[in-house]
Parts: sequence; structure tokens; C-alpha cells
Amino acid sequence: MKRLLRLIGAFLLLALSSALAPAAAQGEGSIAGFAADDYSETDKALGALAASARPDAPAIVEALRDGRLLASPSTKLVVYKDAKGATLDAATGLPAAAAPADLAPVRLNNRLRRSVDAALGSLTLMSSDPARRLAAAQSAFKARDANALPALEAALAKESDARIQRELAAARAAILAAKADAPEAQRIAAVDTLRDRGDQDARTALAVVVANSQGALKATADEALRHVDSGLALWANAQNVWYGLSLGSVLLLAAIGLAITFGVMGVINMAHGEMVMLGAYTTFVVQEWIRAHNPALFDVSLLIALPLAFVVTGAVGVLIERTVIRFLYGRALETLLATWGVSLILQQAVRTWFGANNREVGAPSWMSGSFELGGLSITYGRMWIVVFTIGVFFALQLVLRATPFGLRMRAVTQNRRMASAMGIDTNRIDALAFGLGSGIAGVAGVALSQIDNVSPNLGQSYIIDSFMVVVFGGVGNLWGTLVAALTLGVANKFLEPFVGAVLGKIALLVFIILFIQKRPRGMFALKGRAVEA
Repeated sequence: MKRLLRLIGAFLLLALSSALAPAAAQGEGSIAGFAADDYSETDKALGALAASARPDAPAIVEALRDGRLLASPSTKLVVYKDAKGATLDAATGLPAAAAPADLAPVRLNNRLRRSVDAALGSLTLMSSDPARRLAAAQSAFKARDANALPALEAALAKESDARIQRELAAARAAILAAKADAPEAQRIAAVDTLRDRGDQDARTALAVVVANSQGALKATADEALRHVDSGLALWANAQNVWYGLSLGSVLLLAAIGLAITFGVMGVINMAHGEMVMLGAYTTFVVQEWIRAHNPALFDVSLLIALPLAFVVTGAVGVLIERTVIRFLYGRALETLLATWGVSLILQQAVRTWFGANNREVGAPSWMSGSFELGGLSITYGRMWIVVFTIGVFFALQLVLRATPFGLRMRAVTQNRRMASAMGIDTNRIDALAFGLGSGIAGVAGVALSQIDNVSPNLGQSYIIDSFMVVVFGGVGNLWGTLVAALTLGVANKFLEPFVGAVLGKIALLVFIILFIQKRPRGMFALKGRAVEA
């Protein structure tokens, strides 16, 4: 019985060896082509290797792509370096012997690089990892190599993941649409698949079909191309709107604190930008402490910096109001000059303490990277800043409308004399309001540290834009500030492609100057007897 089992095992082993021998021989035979130092031979060897059943074929193709595949024309030895740096014989997979003197990287041209991408894609189409299969399908779509068509069709027949199926079908369609010897009906169906995909890569594939076809196929591809162009134009406008909203949220963060101080006290605070700068430097200090003492907390560094920045800049704001601004109420020019001097003092103090160079403020992992939403590309950093801005805005609205302090501050805003007559300590409200506005500016600095250089000049980049937003929206009106910031942000992003960034800002400035000639109080003017007077 044991002898019978041994015979059966030997027979199965022999059958398995016989089945694998042709594939292995094909793979080993293809390796020698890499040593010919000829692009055509390299292409043939690459195709044969991709069609083989060798388990190390993906590693060899990756080595070819990365310049780690070496060949000797004299001895026909082909070796590659694996991820650990070991040198392996590409024919056997075993450690290589002594290297010949003429061993050199296998050369590639642009055509071969596309073939390498296609081969690598076809080799990973059957991977057990869905992420690798998806990446392989996307790579095959971009390469559009006809040699990968059989592998794509085989993978498509076995694939169960709906997203990967769509990518495989699109890759197959991109190849068939450009395949001159394919039946016309099949190519037209492929064009329809590309039309439904509708992205920039599909447009590129359709443009190739339009340029190299005629008759019904050309007409279908041309109509599909126009349809894709129309969709891409809509997505481009949507992307500009998103960029504008993102810029508008940054402007709102920088201006919302100024809307409070300017609206309540009528103070032209030229040091407002430095409050933003102090908030950014508070974030830098927090991250430096975390790096030195507890790196595990880095992902929550911004959450730690937010309240600290509010407290630090709020305290500085109260100090400025109590020591400088309280003596200058009602004298706008003197207030402007005094706060400008304060801004210079703060800038120089930061230069003395931290130096004049930019400081590094890192992004937590949850603010890194991006994702696709339809045809939109959205970065996590900008998205969280928009969400944060909305949160700050509504939190401030809650403070102003649902707390005793907010009620008193609105009373002072609308009629200072009447508020004082009703027993409200207007001096205390002025100090707290200035501290609140400065604290919000510091919170804005925490967010802006993620998208701008943290330097002593950080605040100067936003002070003019902040005044534009406040004046355009209506002095002291937070909803007007919100609408103005988003309007200016979107308008700026739509103007930039036509007139450039600098001329776009100049055009917006001219528009605001003309606008306030007609509506001096902005879009949403405050109501009240003192204001009307």
C-alpha cells in the first residue's frame, strides 16, 4: 500500500513538473533577451516574461522599471537586485555568482517604459490584494498596451469587485478603441465605455481614436469627445468653486476677528495680522514641545494648540487695548498709526525670539493626503480648514446671541451711549471684545500654519484682505463678513486664469472701492439709531 502511494505521488509530481516546465523554460528563455542590448529584443523578452508563470516575474519587471535589472552582453548573464539589496540571477532566482566586468543596467526608451507599465499591470491583475488589482487596472488603462488585452479580459471574467470591474472594463475599452484590426462595432462599444467614464484619461484615449479613425467610428468618437469636454468643463468650474470656497474660508478666518474689533469699537487695528502670526507661532511651540517630550501626541497637536493660541493672543489683545487703544477712541488716524507701531514691535519681538527664517509646522496624519469626489480633487487639509471655519463662525454666533456678554457687546455696537446709560461697563466690554477678536485671530493662525509659511511676516499677507472682507460685507456684521469672504474667494479663483493673481486682486480692490461709493456701509449694514446717525 505504501509503495502504491509512493508511485501515485511520484506520478503527480512528474505530471506537475511537466506542466510547469514549458512555462518555466519560456520564462528562463526570455531572460536572455535582456542581455542583447537591443530595444526590440528587450521588448520581446518582456512580453515573454509577462506571459510566463514565474512567481518572480513581477519582481524582475519592477527591477527593470527601477533600473535594478543588470545584464552582461558577453556572458548573457542577467541579474537583478531585490528590495533587500541582494543580487539574484534572473534566470534561476538564486544568488548570483561573480559579476562580469561589463554588467550594466538594461536600457529603456519611452516605448519600453510603457510596455513595462503594461506588463507590470498584467502581472498584478490576478493578485489576491484588491488594492494591487485596482492599481494594475489603472496602470493598464493609462498604458493602453494591446499586449495586455488577453490578461485584462481574463481578469475581467474573474473579477467580483464592482469598482475594479469598472477600471478593467475601461482599460479594455481604451485598448480596443485604438486597436485598428478590431471589429468596428466592438470599437464603437469601447468608445461608448470611454464616454461614460468621462475623465481626462478617457478624453486622451478618445482624442487618439478621433485622430486615427474615419466613418461611423470617427463620428461616434467625436461626439463622445465633445460630451467628455463638456463634462470636464463643468467639473473644472466646480473645482474653481471649491478652490474659491477654500480661499474664502481662509479669508473669513483671518477677517472674522477684525469684524468684531472694528465693528464694536471702530478701531482700525493694523496689528490684527500679528495676532494671526502669534497663533501660528503658538502652534509651532506646541509641536516643538511634543516632538521633544511626547511624539505620540503629534496627531492631536493642533487640538492642543487651539485653546492655547486663543488664550495667548486674547491676552495680548486685552493688553494692547488696555495700554494703547483705550486712550485713542474716536481718533481713527492715531489708532491706525499706534496699532501699526504695535505690529512692528510684535514682528521684531518674534524675529528676536524665533529668528527671521520660516518655521516648520507639520500636518497631522488626518490632514494629509487628498481624495477624489467625482471630478473634484479635495485635499484633507483644506477640507478640515473649511469645516473648522464653519465651526468657529457658528460658535461665535452662539456667543454673541446666546450669552450675556454677547448681548452687552451687541448693545455697545448699536448704541454705545444708551448701553452705558443702562449700566453696561463699556470699557470692560471694549477690552473683552478686543481680546475675543484677537483670540479668534490666533485660532485662525493655527489653521493658517497648515497652508502658509510660519514667519514674522505671516500676518502682513492677510491684513489688507481682511479689511477688504470686513468693509465689503458690512462693518460689524458677521453674516456680511461670511458672504463677503466667500464671494471674494470664489471671484478671485475665477479671475486668476484670465488676468493672473496680482491683477485679479487689483480688479477686486477696484470693484470694492466702487461698491462702497454706492453702499458705504457694505452689503449688510448694521441697524440702530447710533449707526443711522
